Amino acid sequence: MFELLVPPEKAHLDQVKGDKKAYDLEIRPRLMAETIQQLQDAQVEPDVWKIEGLDRREDCEKMVAAARRGGRDKVSCIILGRGENDQKVREWLTTAATVPGFIGFAVGRTSFWGPLVSLRAKQITRDAAVAEIARRYLEFVNIFENARSKTRAA
Repeated sequence: MFELLVPPEKAHLDQVKGDKKAYDLEIRPRLMAETIQQLQDAQVEPDVWKIEGLDRREDCEKMVAAARRGGRDKVSCIILGRGENDQKVREWLTTAATVPGFIGFAVGRTSFWGPLVSLRAKQITRDAAVAEIARRYLEFVNIFENARSKTRAA
């Protein structure tokens, strides 16, 4: 597994007048696909690419195409949450799940951060934190699986 993180450099942000959302939408997907290709050319061959969340289905398709280029048909992708808020992660999961080649997700902080902060502040019990983390994770599983099954049925 390879976690591909492509944060903006100053020049990228300058291109979009400092708008990080515009970077994520307009620049990051292209850079990610190029980076996958460069890493493959350097013999980096993970079975699973861990991909930062993408807003558009066509960008998810481009990631799978890059990951699977040159006969790498068994390579897959998973979406990562990047510590984003619940709503954005739900959108990313729903989008990625509709693309063959995306097989799952890794949304750790989005699942556990809030409950752990509350536990540490002694606002909730350990059992309550565990239950909330499990609830959040299961919700993300259901979002991904429901989007995937709707796509398969269509």
